[in-house]
Amino acid sequence: MMTRIATQHHRLSRRRMLAALAALPLASLGAGLAARSARAADAPLALSADDKADLSRISGYLDGIHTLRARFQQVASGGGLAAGKIYLRRPGLMRVEYAPPVPVLLVADGLWVNYYDSDLDQLTQIPISQTPIWFLLQESISFTPDITITRMERSPGALRVSLYQTENPDAGSASLTFADDPLQLKQWTIKDSQGTEIEIALQDAVFGGALSNDLLATPRTKQQINGGTKG
Repeated sequence: MMTRIATQHHRLSRRRMLAALAALPLASLGAGLAARSARAADAPLALSADDKADLSRISGYLDGIHTLRARFQQVASGGGLAAGKIYLRRPGLMRVEYAPPVPVLLVADGLWVNYYDSDLDQLTQIPISQTPIWFLLQESISFTPDITITRMERSPGALRVSLYQTENPDAGSASLTFADDPLQLKQWTIKDSQGTEIEIALQDAVFGGALSNDLLATPRTKQQINGGTKG
């Protein structure tokens, strides 16, 4: 079964989907599809000269990442733990494989984030633009007015930036953490409009190298593979 979730329709269905995802990893990818929260978006940061210089370094570094493969550890604010492998090829493509017993595969295919539950044989599709990972999957990564920066944090050997889409704060926010000198992406945290957070820490990351098209292909349900209805 395949379900596509649009931005402006089927609020009840979206709530049900998100309630189900909340018990599983990466629920916040669908944060932009939840009902609007009364919580206001974080205030924009008044950027200093140092902030602007660091943002320029970060955008140059991220724009230079064309592919990534890594293992990851994931922690949800509710205490849920998960692990698996992640693959990224810019622009637009990402695969997140969860290790058993989590029956979930996530694939961003350039247009949609595809959430496949193998236990249910159910595929749910969410527009990439309605998720916090949109920023990492852009064709060109830069800190334009389309991005609102809410926080810059620095500590010895580390740098963290928090942001959201200016015109779509309900899509959720993201915080990216880097090792510094030299810059290297180490983890990101995604947060929905109600404050639920999921943190993904990269391990043994490899930047560069080819990733096959098959690895990043849109998942298919067993019904689709066996010639059933396409939903």
